[in-house]
Amino acid sequence: MKIIICGATGFIGKNLVNYFSQFNNEVIAVYFNSEPMNINSRNVQWIRADLRKPHSLSNYLKETDLLLQFAATTSGSMDIVKTPYIHVTDNAVLNSYLLRECFEAKVKHFVFPSCTVMLQSKENQSESDWDPSNPIHPNYFGVGNTKLYIEQMCRFYSNHGLKTTVIRHSNVYGPHDKFDLIKSHVLGATVRKVLNAEPGSVINVWGSGKARRDFIYVDDLVRFIELVFLNQNSIFSLYNCGSGHSVSVNQLVEKAISLSGKDLSLHNDLTKPDIPTALSLNCQKAFKEINWKSEINLDVGLKKTFEWLNQNLKTLQH
Repeated sequence: MKIIICGATGFIGKNLVNYFSQFNNEVIAVYFNSEPMNINSRNVQWIRADLRKPHSLSNYLKETDLLLQFAATTSGSMDIVKTPYIHVTDNAVLNSYLLRECFEAKVKHFVFPSCTVMLQSKENQSESDWDPSNPIHPNYFGVGNTKLYIEQMCRFYSNHGLKTTVIRHSNVYGPHDKFDLIKSHVLGATVRKVLNAEPGSVINVWGSGKARRDFIYVDDLVRFIELVFLNQNSIFSLYNCGSGHSVSVNQLVEKAISLSGKDLSLHNDLTKPDIPTALSLNCQKAFKEINWKSEINLDVGLKKTFEWLNQNLKTLQH
C-alpha cells in the first residue's frame, strides 16, 4: 500500500518509517528541518516540504492508502511554560491545509496524533470522561485548544467522507526520542541526566516530582497505528492510547537511577516550574474495537531506551 508519513525525521516519524518500510509498502517520508536518516530500504522516498504552505504535497497525495500526520512544532516542558504560543499557529495552519488537501485527493485514511493536555487530572480516564466545560490548565491552554480544533476538523472532514482517526496518546518514549535536556520531554530528559551523571552526584527534578504521568513505549504506538488501519470500521474514531498506569516523576527518576547502576540521589528543585497533575488513560475502547492493548511496561521500555541511547550516544552528540 501507499503510505505518506509526515514528520518523518521526528521521534515518532522515524519509528514509523523504520517499521512500515520493512514491508512491501510504498513509503513517502516527508520532512522539513532535520535531514533524512539513513535507512536500508528501497521502498522509501524522502520529500522535503513546508506543510505550512498550501499544496505542498499535492503531487504525492493521489491514491494514498494511509497518511500519518506526525509533523508538528514541538518542544519540552520549558517552552510549554515560557513560550506556549509556539505550539499554536504553525500546527493549526499546517493541519488545516493538509486535511483539506487529503479530502480533495481522496486519501483513504488520515491519522492524527492529538495529546492529553486538554484532559483534567484524573486516573483511568476514558474518551467519554472529558468534559469540554472544564477549563484547560493555563499552561496548556494554547496547545490544548489547538489540538481540540484539529480533532474537530478531523471529525468535520469525516462527515464528508474522509476516514480519520484521532489518537489521544499519553507520553511516548523510546528510540529516536529527544535527549538534549533542553527540548526533551520529562522521560527523555531524565534518561539523559542519569546517563550523564557522575557516580555520587545528584539528579535535580523540577518541582515536587509528584506529578503522575502515563508513559507508552513507541513500539506500542506504532502497533496501535497499524491496527487502526486494519481494524477501524467507523469513518471517524477517537481513541486513547496509553499504558493505563501512571507513575510520578520522582518514581520515574528512581527507576532510571536503578537501571543505570550508579550511586545517585534525587533532589526536588522547588524553584522550577511544576504542573502537579495526575493522569492515566483507560484504553478499553481500543481493545474492543481494534484489538490493541499496551504490551511493553515501563520497566522493559526504559531498559530498551537506555540500551538504544547507550549505543547511539556518540551519534547524537554530533
